[in-house]
Amino acid sequence: MRKRVLFLLISILAVVGTVTAQQRTTLSAQVYGYQRDMIYFDCMQTPLIAQEFHTNPGEEHIYNFECDNLVCLTINGRTSVILQPGDSLHVDVSYDGKNVKVEYSGSERAVNNNRLMKSIETLKRSLRYKNQLLGCVALDVKPKSRIDDSRTLLERANAVIERSRASIEAKNYVTAMIEYDVYMSFMEYPVMYESVRGQAIAEQEIGDYWNIMEGYVTRTDAESLSCPEYASLLMRYCFYMNAKAANEKGEKYSMPGVMEDMYKEISEFYEGAQRDCLLYTLLRNFIMNGQEIERADLLYKDYIEKYNINPFYKSIIDMLLQ
Repeated sequence: MRKRVLFLLISILAVVGTVTAQQRTTLSAQVYGYQRDMIYFDCMQTPLIAQEFHTNPGEEHIYNFECDNLVCLTINGRTSVILQPGDSLHVDVSYDGKNVKVEYSGSERAVNNNRLMKSIETLKRSLRYKNQLLGCVALDVKPKSRIDDSRTLLERANAVIERSRASIEAKNYVTAMIEYDVYMSFMEYPVMYESVRGQAIAEQEIGDYWNIMEGYVTRTDAESLSCPEYASLLMRYCFYMNAKAANEKGEKYSMPGVMEDMYKEISEFYEGAQRDCLLYTLLRNFIMNGQEIERADLLYKDYIEKYNINPFYKSIIDMLLQ
């Protein structure tokens, strides 16, 4: 059985929301110019939705599955598509070196949703907006420039999303992805730049670092919480706000580095569906890492007794612990 490297690296795998009757959903793809032996469909929300095919240029690879919420699948770990229950989406994927051309057809909602995703990627390319913060540091992108670029991205992306004919659920998911890019840059990049380049945050011309997230309201909708990137943002926001509170008291704060400390801070900072999602994520990733799994036992019991709301989370962790 192949190692699902992408699957193991994803920081959050979650399905959130009210459970409804599952509906048959179809993803099909024709892939051209791909140089590897196998083509993989992987779902970012659940390991139970996955398929693989032998590479055969021009052959239509069809995967039927059932889901009850919006899901995001990757084709070969590189091309992301979103589907809602009952959708039928066909994707033509053409590889030309590092370039990938993607075209969509199928049910109207599925096409509109994925055209929105594609429009956001096109926007980011037009702005030359880099996804990786370490890449920005390597190129010596100044924190002020990165933050200004992030604000521009947020403004223009919101305009694209507003004009889109995509569903509300897809707009929520895409907005969460954009907010990850933007607000992780706000919280993480000044710290990272100081660490690597040696320039103190106070000298970076970004204003008061502790006010940079002022006015931000975290998202609670099901689609945002099912977005792996957004759950990472929520975790970082928890630690940022706790560091801010410590700074205001003149106290020293150290970001938690072990699972137990992360669990404690998250459980005290968030409530409801957000807390459920993040604690599940923390436990799940620790178990998947495969080392000292027994450390998760006590926290898992605490999580189930006090905080678990979504039965899907429990079922996945139980499956991993078997």
